[in-house]
Amino acid sequence: MIKQIVSDYTIIGSGLAGLYAAYCASKYGSVSLLTKHSLQTSSTFWAQGGIASAIGEEDSPEIHFEDTVRAGKGLCNEDAVRILVNEGPERIRELISEGLSFDREGNNYELGMEGGHTRRRILHLGGNETGKFIVEFLINKIKNSDRIKIFENFLVHKLIIKDNECCGCSAYKWNEGENYFFTSNIVIIASGGAAGIYNESTNPHSSTGDGVTLAYNSGIEIANMEFIQFHPTAFHSKKGNAFLISEAIRGEGAYLINNYGKRFMKDQHESAELAPRDIVSKGIFDVMEKEKTDHVFLSLSHLNKAKIKSRFKNIYDTMLKYNIDITTDLIPVSPAAHYMIGGINTDLNGETILPGVYACGEVAYSGVHGANRLASNSLLECLVFSYRSVEDSKKYLDKKNIIDYSQEKYLVNDEVESIYLNLKNSIQRLMNNNVGIVRSESILNKALELISNVDKSWEYESNEYYSNRLRSLKTVALLVINGAIARKETRGSQIRIDFPDESKVAYNIHQSLKTGIEKKYL
Repeated sequence: MIKQIVSDYTIIGSGLAGLYAAYCASKYGSVSLLTKHSLQTSSTFWAQGGIASAIGEEDSPEIHFEDTVRAGKGLCNEDAVRILVNEGPERIRELISEGLSFDREGNNYELGMEGGHTRRRILHLGGNETGKFIVEFLINKIKNSDRIKIFENFLVHKLIIKDNECCGCSAYKWNEGENYFFTSNIVIIASGGAAGIYNESTNPHSSTGDGVTLAYNSGIEIANMEFIQFHPTAFHSKKGNAFLISEAIRGEGAYLINNYGKRFMKDQHESAELAPRDIVSKGIFDVMEKEKTDHVFLSLSHLNKAKIKSRFKNIYDTMLKYNIDITTDLIPVSPAAHYMIGGINTDLNGETILPGVYACGEVAYSGVHGANRLASNSLLECLVFSYRSVEDSKKYLDKKNIIDYSQEKYLVNDEVESIYLNLKNSIQRLMNNNVGIVRSESILNKALELISNVDKSWEYESNEYYSNRLRSLKTVALLVINGAIARKETRGSQIRIDFPDESKVAYNIHQSLKTGIEKKYL
């Protein structure tokens, strides 16, 4: 039996974009909030740095705009960036008025500095546990709303389209084996990113690009998936743990040093360790290649120990478990896949080409980040564009619901679970080894061949859980690879050693089931 849930809004995802969209949407109608695991399982929950916003006396939205566009390497949608920097402070003030309290230093907010910024503008909570505090704050609000129903452990596997209109989605409650259909006029996809398709990633295991596949399979354009941002400083351990070492640590003055104890970023960029992420990641990569090692080091021993312990308490405590005291010992670090810059193509209000279907947060491509995301702009993007999505979507509230759902039941073949997990690991390793920080045509073509054939022995079953998971992983990987092949230039997070220069013309790479790959020149 397929259970049916009717509401005004169906929101997919429980990161900041999904939670805030649900909170905003509850003012106008009923909300079904779906998440693949628990409400706390999201990249937002582990976000350390904070939220960038021009609220300091020496700052302004215009300066924030300039920093964002500079980091985006000529590919930012400047209208989207202006919306971000101008509306962002208003969204933050609203949260503060609702009771969210950012860290203060005396009577003023304690503003951090991160790579690519020219002003201190990073608001944070709990030292460097900003994401956790914001998620818990919004979850509390949501749980106290009688207009929001929470559905945990739900995999959304299909948008239901009739006459070019979306009337809801099919979902599977995987821990109980139950099928559901969610009917609504408005669907907001806020399912997060896809850096989890890499073997070395700072993301939770659930970040595998499900929302991208959901949209792609419905004929919605996907843009610029080749831009996968690598965080320069993930903790490097022999066990493969990729714990994020916040960029804010470098903002407070930490040095990057090589295996000979020498700082190396000073020779590569005027901002040294605080250069944009693509530059720092490439700098670390070059040092590792030259020295034939798999990591470099962060050094904090010259900084105030008491401040480091309080400002970065969770990093300090976590590193002690590995017998590393970050106030005195070197921290081994290396880049790890961190953020999906591309995603579901949207307009300035978060709407896709499919009426009533919106996307916001990391899963969306609004053009804010261009070719390289400026640090800590991601949480701000979640607030600004989830709010705009809800406000714009009100035009669909009075439309009569189309209730016409599929009777196809989803199922699970437990016998193939171990085979699926092995194939998933194979895809993650292939992406790490062939579609990493530095790319070339030959390596990318090899990746294309390997990923295309990774499932040749798999017998796909219709509407089966593991078949769906494998097909989705493969689809996302191919979107990244094909985008990287089509972009024959080096720009931001896409570094091609066979095309080391930026193209004279900035362009987007759009992909869809209908059109294949096309360049859209700006």
